[in-house]
Amino acid sequence: MPHFRFPFFYKKLFGLKIIRWIVRIFVWFICLSFFWVLLYKWMNPPFTYLMFERKMSAIFSGKKSSEIHYEWVSLKNVSKNLPLAVIASEDQNFSSHWGFDMDAIKKAVKHNKRHKRKRGASTISQQVAKNAFLWSGRSYLRKGLEVYFTVLIELLWSKKRIVEVYINIAEMGDRVFGAKCTAEHYFKTSPVKLNMYQCALIASVLPNPRKYKINNPGNFILKRQRWILRQMRQMGGVGYLKEL
Repeated sequence: MPHFRFPFFYKKLFGLKIIRWIVRIFVWFICLSFFWVLLYKWMNPPFTYLMFERKMSAIFSGKKSSEIHYEWVSLKNVSKNLPLAVIASEDQNFSSHWGFDMDAIKKAVKHNKRHKRKRGASTISQQVAKNAFLWSGRSYLRKGLEVYFTVLIELLWSKKRIVEVYINIAEMGDRVFGAKCTAEHYFKTSPVKLNMYQCALIASVLPNPRKYKINNPGNFILKRQRWILRQMRQMGGVGYLKEL
């Protein structure tokens, strides 16, 4: 009889230890991620995983330069047309939702069932969560963590901070990140001097900035730029930003 009891006892004890370790890891993750997001409420991200990924890709593909163009700029030193263009293009319910646009998600699900070209429904908050804290990819794990970090940034940050982080870390060209480097690299000007047409053009390439070129826009991008300009006007122009 003891021959059967002791192995069962040790297995049970070992199982309890594993559960304790899982709980500890979970608690540590919650605490660390909370303080990480809280830190970025005031501290500007020094880099992102996507920047690292782009640099490694350039190195291993043998490109002449693997330089990442990224320099932070305060929202007050950026043309108001840029956050407006980004919101008009990417997330027109940004000021009213809490991180997730449920109507857009429902429409995207219906569209994707009927069409080969898939439509996304990620909000600006979700994109910031992915770009600032996670890696690129389509796994369920990454998507689940994106939801978690989206909730955190909506809870801890203001809408203005979310927009500020987005327009600084979003990829706007091949290895070109953020408003400052984009303005200097493509328009030879400062981000505060960008006009509404330039801002709409920047926003038009955001879905795929490595495929669509700011400095060589095709008919699709020019058409999209015109649509974004109409949306910017219909939203009330830069006065819309007072709602944030």
